[in-house]
Amino acid sequence: PATVAAFRERTGHAILERYGMSETGMITTNPLEGPRVPGSVGPPLEGVDVRVCDDAGGACAAGEVGVLEVRGPNVFSGYWRLPDATASGFRDGGWFVTGDLARIDERGFVHLVGRAKDLVITGGLNVHPKEVEAVLDAHPGVAESAVFGVPDADFGEAVTAAVVPAPGGPAPAPDELAAFARERIAGFKVPKRIVLVDVLPRNAMGKVQKNALRERFGLPSDGERASR
Repeated sequence: PATVAAFRERTGHAILERYGMSETGMITTNPLEGPRVPGSVGPPLEGVDVRVCDDAGGACAAGEVGVLEVRGPNVFSGYWRLPDATASGFRDGGWFVTGDLARIDERGFVHLVGRAKDLVITGGLNVHPKEVEAVLDAHPGVAESAVFGVPDADFGEAVTAAVVPAPGGPAPAPDELAAFARERIAGFKVPKRIVLVDVLPRNAMGKVQKNALRERFGLPSDGERASR
């Protein structure tokens, strides 16, 4: 939402948030004419059905977070010469499992939360990285952040954050950022480790490569181990 507002202020134009993927083409869109919801990718296109389900395929209630599934003439028939991947990618009734976590509000607008594979499960509790990133990014000393899970002997996974400091000022200390987050989200969601980085690794599409961050920061340093 903050990016949408900043873009309008600088250009006088409004961003049209939409959602699609290679396997489906376009799925949802905010209206071209009419009110848009910043942070949402809008309702499904005509003829396209979407739903949010739990891991077992059961439908989630409105507003609950689950895995987004899509059905319609836009959905591909399967992966080329990968029958197992095709079989695991579909549920009965032609529903394709996108792998994206989302919720659908009372108006039918879809709100993406993150990728299912990026969900952090710490101490048996689910942490959606996007929620934690939004809190960290609200700190005036933060330009952007990426939250991910790393193996932890006590919790299964430990919530970890890589933070790019905002230019032109002193970089915030990790303890300061943790305290800032603790005032705004539940304690189990607060990163157990915060590292400052110059840039976040991205692929050719500009998406943050959290797998690279997990590999780089998968284990704490010797000093951090001693301090636990």
